[in-house]
Amino acid sequence: MTPRIVVPVVLLTLLAMLHAQIWQGRGSIPYVQEMRQKIAAQQEANAKALAVNQRLTSEVQDLKEGLNMVEEKARSELGMVKQGEIFVQYTPR
Repeated sequence: MTPRIVVPVVLLTLLAMLHAQIWQGRGSIPYVQEMRQKIAAQQEANAKALAVNQRLTSEVQDLKEGLNMVEEKARSELGMVKQGEIFVQYTPR
C-alpha cells in the first residue's frame, strides 16, 4: 500500500470506531436515555422517602413534646380507653 492510501484508511477506521461508540458505547444515545430514566425513578423514590422521613420526624417531635399524641395513638392503634369511658364500636352495613 502506498502512503497516500494508508492515511485515509486509518482515518475512516477511526471514524467508524467513533460512530460505533456513539451508537453502542457508554455515551451512546440509548445508554443516556436509560440513565435519565433511572435518575428520574431514583429522584421519585427519594422524594417519597423524604416525605416519609418528614412525617416520621414530625411524629417523633409530637411524641417528645406532649402526651396528647401518645393518648391519640393509644386510642387509635391499641383501642385503649380512659377510666370511666365506655368503648363503643360502630360498623356500618
